Order: sequence, then structure tokens, then C-alpha cells
Amino acid sequence: MKIRTWDKVKVMSGKEKDRGQEAEVLKVSPDTNKIIVKWVNVVTRHIKKQWTNPGQIVKFEKAIDASSVMLVCPFTKKPTRVGFVKIEEKWKTKKFRFSKKAVKENSWEAKNFIIK
Repeated sequence: MKIRTWDKVKVMSGKEKDRGQEAEVLKVSPDTNKIIVKWVNVVTRHIKKQWTNPGQIVKFEKAIDASSVMLVCPFTKKPTRVGFVKIEEKWKTKKFRFSKKAVKENSWEAKNFIIK
């Protein structure tokens, strides 16, 4: 799976109110190919009163399929396809197809590696 936690993604398909939103990924589940995106696919559940706990209305995000989102390139700020490439035979990096640049996989900052 090419999407990791805290990546910025854009929702390409799904509910009409969620389509086009850009947000961060909160949780990734590679075995089911599902992700949880912040403030996307929000559902409401009414919880019944039990013993001393009061009844309440809870809103939370449900999982969406990973194929319905695209990663946002940190260089161009546009959704793009992603591949993986090795740089200097030391680490694996995420390569953005449109900008031809790569992000260091094991650090938070975006390095300006140009891949041909």
C-alpha cells in the first residue's frame, strides 16, 4: 500500500459532500485496503443510556477504500500517482510521477530529489 499515516490525500470518489476534500490519513489498514481520513465519511451514532453512563450522540470517521483517494504532492500541491525508487542504494523513497521528485520515506520533511 502506497499510502501511509499522516500523508495528505485528496478524496476523488465517494459521497458528494466528501469528494474533493484534502485531509490527512489517520489510520491505515493494508490487509483490508481501507484508510481512515480526517473529517471524511463522518457518521453519527446514537448511544443508549446504560447504568450511570448518559445517552449521547457520537460522530466519528469510518473507513473508506484506499483506491478512492490520491496522494497530494508536497511540491506541486496537486493529486498525483506515486511509485517507489531507491536513492543511493540506502533508502526507499516515494516518487511522485507528475513532478518527478521524491520524498525521503523515513523522515517527515520533503527532500528535493529529482528522479529521471
